[in-house]
Amino acid sequence: MATVSSLHTCTVQQPRAAINRIHIFLHFIAILFLFYYRVTGLFYDNAVPTLAWSLMTLAELIFAFVWVLSQAFRWRPVLRSVIPERIPKDVRLPAVDILICTADPLKEPTVEVMNTVLSAMALDYPAENLAVYLSDDGGSPVTLFAMKQVGPFAKLWLPFCNKYGIKTRHPESFFSAFADDERLHRSDEFRAEEEAIKDKYEEFKRTIEKYGGEGKNSHVVQDRPPHVEIIHDTRKIRENSEDQAVPLLVYVSREKRPSYNSRFKAGALNTLLRVSGVISNSPYVLVLDCDMYCNDPTSARQAMCFHLDPQMSRTLSFVQFPQVFYNVSKNDIYDGQARAAFKTKWQGMDGLRGPLLSGTGFYLKRKSLYGSPNQEDDCLLEPHKNFGKCDKLIESVKVIYERDVSIKADSSDAILQDAKQLASCPYETNTSWGKEVGFSYDCLLESTFTGYLLHCRGWTSVYLYPKKPCFLGCTPVDMKEAMVQYTKWISELFLLAISRFNPLTFGISRMSILQSMCYGYLTIMPILSVAMIFYATVPQLCLLRGVPLFPKVSDPWFAVFLAIFVSSLCQHLIEVLTSDGTLKTWWNEQRNWVIKSGSGSVFGALSGILKWFGMKIKFGLSNKAVDKEKLEKYEKGKFDFQGAAMFMVPLTISVILNTLCLIGGLWRVITLKNFEEMSGQFIISLYFLALSYPILEGLLRKGKGKA
Repeated sequence: MATVSSLHTCTVQQPRAAINRIHIFLHFIAILFLFYYRVTGLFYDNAVPTLAWSLMTLAELIFAFVWVLSQAFRWRPVLRSVIPERIPKDVRLPAVDILICTADPLKEPTVEVMNTVLSAMALDYPAENLAVYLSDDGGSPVTLFAMKQVGPFAKLWLPFCNKYGIKTRHPESFFSAFADDERLHRSDEFRAEEEAIKDKYEEFKRTIEKYGGEGKNSHVVQDRPPHVEIIHDTRKIRENSEDQAVPLLVYVSREKRPSYNSRFKAGALNTLLRVSGVISNSPYVLVLDCDMYCNDPTSARQAMCFHLDPQMSRTLSFVQFPQVFYNVSKNDIYDGQARAAFKTKWQGMDGLRGPLLSGTGFYLKRKSLYGSPNQEDDCLLEPHKNFGKCDKLIESVKVIYERDVSIKADSSDAILQDAKQLASCPYETNTSWGKEVGFSYDCLLESTFTGYLLHCRGWTSVYLYPKKPCFLGCTPVDMKEAMVQYTKWISELFLLAISRFNPLTFGISRMSILQSMCYGYLTIMPILSVAMIFYATVPQLCLLRGVPLFPKVSDPWFAVFLAIFVSSLCQHLIEVLTSDGTLKTWWNEQRNWVIKSGSGSVFGALSGILKWFGMKIKFGLSNKAVDKEKLEKYEKGKFDFQGAAMFMVPLTISVILNTLCLIGGLWRVITLKNFEEMSGQFIISLYFLALSYPILEGLLRKGKGKA
């Protein structure tokens, strides 16, 4: 019989790690030479412009500091693989509760949300060990109505998937071109059943769309009582094998009152944790965004290849899968695939103590949200203080900790009464929910911050990037949505950097230095906007005035600056090309780095500072509804700045300044014939203009009266 320890492999990418370390050493030496040149020039050369020189030195210090932190991701990258087929037949797979959150049926179309629910129900996992919970944070009538339609359709869809071994279990994708290869060379019986299922699916969609048509039942209810409803209860039906193939399905709409802080997604997830605790209480949970559907039905088995390993399970909190997006175009002008994070940085963190929680697509040990791996009994010393006054919930926690407890068989009505209490606004008052228990409320990036705290408490994680994406979602296809999303992330990360939880002070004593550096990089990244502003303005203004800030081309010191610049570009290029990227990918990432650092990071940092002073900054929910016009522009590789005027202000000023200074500086150079002294500033100005070309193109198009 196969042992669970043989279910996965972990390979340190030794050649890549060795090359990275050599590059870090050489690049760092060059940086030291650069600062020697700057400092000696500032203190011993009276000819240098003091203010401009100081600003450039500060910018380069910021770049160097952030670069040093980022090298922790490159120190020990690893690759993991799993062999779920080796899970022994006699091993009882642990139960999994799937938690899905939605908030607005207009921005998150109901049919798409139900497709995600169906894909989760159809995981290749014992149905009796699965439970799917949907948190409807909008309390919308159409969402509850749609959930009631899911149950009957699932009784047809799931047996069909199981009978024919369907791999694409997201109905909308299966009946589209995405799954054409699955429908080829099938029997006549299959084709007949497929056609019948497709008719039922179209009817299912029409019913939901008709009920929510023109927004009549798609409104968000902000003031409402709690509503918990078991849509399909597998436990009640044992004699019907068809029904046993359908997992438990539960609708949850927590109480919302204007006088209570909802805590956004973290509050919704904590409500789902409590409600699921008294209904199914599975030892593991899968968290999904409503637009991130299950693309590979074997994801749960893949995750269990790690969770079932006795050598890892003691401290393993979660298995994180990458976010992969089905609507990313070949050009990917907004860097929607986030290649740098999911194909470079997360692999690097996996070589340390594991990646952070990425908001969706992770299988989490429920126990890890209750306490640390070495102090498991602490949360049960004062259970009512930690978990609240629901005895049924406390009993469920004791079960998770394998304590001896006699669970009485409550009726469904009694369970629902407890569930409604747990979903009420006052329940968390004077408890540890959001502090020591559950998802943290200290940061709106609830998953990222919670993952950080889990690592601080001694838990570990692993990162699995399988060839077939286990989860697929949609990414923003216009500049406004991309920048709003990025600014929201940056704001919360920077707020973390200036709080008591700063990874370089709070975290460094609780986990490894390299892991702290990784988190430190993510939180301190917004300060790049300061360096970017200085580098996008100071050399250009000095170019216009004929004031040199870099060595002459013939000066050996010029080679130091050039080496650092080329070294950074080459490091990025190699990482892109070795992770299935192209030159176009590299160029788009360079361009997005400049655009986001010069705009999104600026507004994100300002927002974080304002929040720190107590001012309320509200970011809207990302719009997941498809805009065909925006989608067409995106697929053609055309930047869409509509609605993003605020974000474009600093970029527009920078582009205009660079253009004028380049033209004026060129005229001065031709007149004075001092190109050798000003060549460094010419390179910087041309670099910024080349990367900012979409903005310049947008300005020219606007000037000609075109949209």
